[in-house]
Amino acid sequence: MKFLLLLIIPIVLIFWAISLYNRMVRKRAMAEEGWAGIDVQLKKRYNLIPNLLETVKGYAKHEKETLSQVIEARNQAQNASTVKGQEAAETQLNGALANVFALGEAYPDLKANQSFVNLQNQLSSIEGDIEKARRYYNATVRELNIMVESFPSSMLAGPFGFELQEYFELHDDAQRANPEVKF
Repeated sequence: MKFLLLLIIPIVLIFWAISLYNRMVRKRAMAEEGWAGIDVQLKKRYNLIPNLLETVKGYAKHEKETLSQVIEARNQAQNASTVKGQEAAETQLNGALANVFALGEAYPDLKANQSFVNLQNQLSSIEGDIEKARRYYNATVRELNIMVESFPSSMLAGPFGFELQEYFELHDDAQRANPEVKF
């Protein structure tokens, strides 16, 4: 009987460890999927921005600085390689886009332009999709981080290369505030 018990306990422990490992792999894959979802939505937004700028150029020719800020912010956001870098770049891009939409208020002809309104609506829709993708990503990262830090799964996380992941969020209260637009 003791021999059977000594044989069963290691087998149960091995299956338990395999189960924990597989759960962490699943959580990591879900976090990667969440980041890919954010990436898809951001690319949609990046592709829409040049069309928006072309529409604005015709009405606000002397607002080149505002338009160049959007282009620079878009390029930085596209080239961001880390979650923190993406957060900073997206904050800058959001501020630059707010300035472009403020141009619509300053130029009534632009505000009445159907292309501008359509692009503004598309961008607004994409922003909602980005927010949903961010929530999904952060939820999956939370689940993975809980497993990485919780006992007993934390005993397996380190040796198998599971690390805490970064959330995609704003940390600075100034970034959370609405941007001030001045021309």
